Amino acid sequence: MLLKEIARFSLQHRTLYCYLILSIWIFLLIAGMYKYIGSIENGNNLLNAKGFGYRKTERFLAEEGDSTDRIRIKEINQTDCTHPFAIVTGEEGGSLEGWTLQGVLLLIRHGDRGPMAHVRGINEVDCGYENDPTLARYINFLQNTTTGSTSGGHWMKTGPFHGFPLLPAASKLCLLAQLTHKGIAQMLHVGDIVRQAYANALGLYTRVPISTQRTTPFNGSDFISNPTSSFQYVVDDVVIYSTRYRRTFQSAMALLFGVLPPEKWLAMQIQESHSLSYCFSDCACPQAEKLKKQLASEMNEHLSKHPAIGAIVQWIGAALLQNPQAAGQQINPLEIRDALLAHICHAAPLPCRKIHSNVPSADSYRYGSKTGSSSTQDPLGLDVINIDVDEATLSGGGAGPPINTEQPDDSDTTEQEPEIEGCVEKSHVLALMSYIHWAGMKELYSQSMRQQGLLRSYGLMRNIVAYMLRMISGDRVKFVLYSGHDKTLEYLIASLGVQLENPFIPYASRMVFEVYKSDKDTQYYFRLVYNGRDVTNTIDVCESGKSLNVPRGIRGGRAHLCPIENIIRFIHDDYFLSLNATNYKDACMAQTKQDGIF
Repeated sequence: MLLKEIARFSLQHRTLYCYLILSIWIFLLIAGMYKYIGSIENGNNLLNAKGFGYRKTERFLAEEGDSTDRIRIKEINQTDCTHPFAIVTGEEGGSLEGWTLQGVLLLIRHGDRGPMAHVRGINEVDCGYENDPTLARYINFLQNTTTGSTSGGHWMKTGPFHGFPLLPAASKLCLLAQLTHKGIAQMLHVGDIVRQAYANALGLYTRVPISTQRTTPFNGSDFISNPTSSFQYVVDDVVIYSTRYRRTFQSAMALLFGVLPPEKWLAMQIQESHSLSYCFSDCACPQAEKLKKQLASEMNEHLSKHPAIGAIVQWIGAALLQNPQAAGQQINPLEIRDALLAHICHAAPLPCRKIHSNVPSADSYRYGSKTGSSSTQDPLGLDVINIDVDEATLSGGGAGPPINTEQPDDSDTTEQEPEIEGCVEKSHVLALMSYIHWAGMKELYSQSMRQQGLLRSYGLMRNIVAYMLRMISGDRVKFVLYSGHDKTLEYLIASLGVQLENPFIPYASRMVFEVYKSDKDTQYYFRLVYNGRDVTNTIDVCESGKSLNVPRGIRGGRAHLCPIENIIRFIHDDYFLSLNATNYKDACMAQTKQDGIF
């Protein structure tokens, strides 16, 4: 009887049992889903903790975020980009009270250029520069002038730069390692400053009667004829050097157009430097190569102590570069900085792309890994972004990859997790730039960099001092231009011991040696001005009371002057003391101790 009642009750409540079981199953299913979703959120939090964020892209210069970040962003934009409107006259000057300017030696870094590596989406970045009357006048002059010197915007005079274009190939594109129109504008503004400061004092606009013509080995004829005048411009008072790259040649010519009258500009001859360090006949140096490797090792050690920065470098590199290093190989932070500046300096949004979430551990990243080869690698090794891509590659004659026109190939034969959208963020950029600035300062003022600078810039220092001596002896040469790269100036700065606040040489930087004669006697002095700031008293051979402090006349303020005999004695007697040598040959003999450290 009891069994019958139980069976009847079970049949009547079968539906209730079904609902109860279904409810329990749904509960377990929901609990499992929450657990799965929670694991995904934890994974994303881990990525964010390592500096990997996924938000909408934004312009780097947008007035948003923390006030401290906005200040730092503004500093990066001002110090590293060198906008043409911000290039103004500083402490340069050819008029010092009681002194006569004898000559000027000017070293420059080329203007704004496209990135050295192939960057994703670079064709969407506008590298043009408009509404600049100075730039418009220069372009109009080149397009409407056809002479024996120029034709169709190309330099047609005989010599190593015959046929070189005077303007970038595209007005708005950031072509691989090529000068931009913004770079041309920068150099025109620098030329305007140089003209105002030195042209009159040096007599660069001087005309002399046609009957006094003679020739020189530099420029062929001293003078350029004007059919409407019986006077001609002197042209052998200007000497021009450039490395054989389009951007340095174009930068030199744009600057000189701002300095010289057009007729004289058309008569110039350009001499080639075969080395970016302007070593002239003092180039081969095994010890400099060893110092380069030691610096690379030091930078590798610094980065190994900052794995979070290494992770940021890899993350940004995956978003920016078309050909990032393979997994486990560290991308050079300087290569990332160079690619970022192409966006920052042209007010372009920070880039985004789809990447895989299984990013290798930051602990495996190292600076300058020997297993990887950067697309910007160069004969001087660690000089990465500072050395220029070969012209043959740029013109299609080399074996390198083409200019940034191809879409990136994101295919990967290895097993990967699903792709997610990732954008470079301001926080990433600020952290990376802060680290690079810190590491750059340590490198610039390290003993290894000082010694490498002495060896790399010895040939240039000899050339500068030789021209100084010619200027004080009454030679016709009054103005010498060296159009080079950031390493050109960096090596020289390291060799002289100049103290700077920024370890990097911005685009369109200028360094001027001004040579003076005292009006009271036959004493000769020189002055060093870097980007408009008098740094004479920071040079080792001029500091600690070795320089004079003189008034700048009607311009106001004071100027430092250093006896020219100090730098002459330095180059002849004291140059190699820190290298335990007395001459260049002995200093370059790489001597290794038993422990392998020199």
